[in-house]
Amino acid sequence: MLRQIFLEHPKSMGETYLGHQREAFGIGLSMIAGGLACVMHGLVPAMFLTTGGDMISTLHRRITARRAAAGNPGVLASPRGAASDVRA
Repeated sequence: MLRQIFLEHPKSMGETYLGHQREAFGIGLSMIAGGLACVMHGLVPAMFLTTGGDMISTLHRRITARRAAAGNPGVLASPRGAASDVRA
């Protein structure tokens, strides 16, 4: 059971547990930074004009490239162009 919880998903991505942890932490911290930029933009509209959207685009490219490299795309474009997780 512990193997399934901690190792199965990283292995499916072609990563070790620690490598996957590093990637997940990096993505999570980027999301926090982008979210804070959006909050600041809400308070002062002249600040961080494109930071939130740029972060979303960068993270989308990063995540979909990692999934594709692992042979596990997991994301398909919806008819409206938005990404959706097909494993849900």
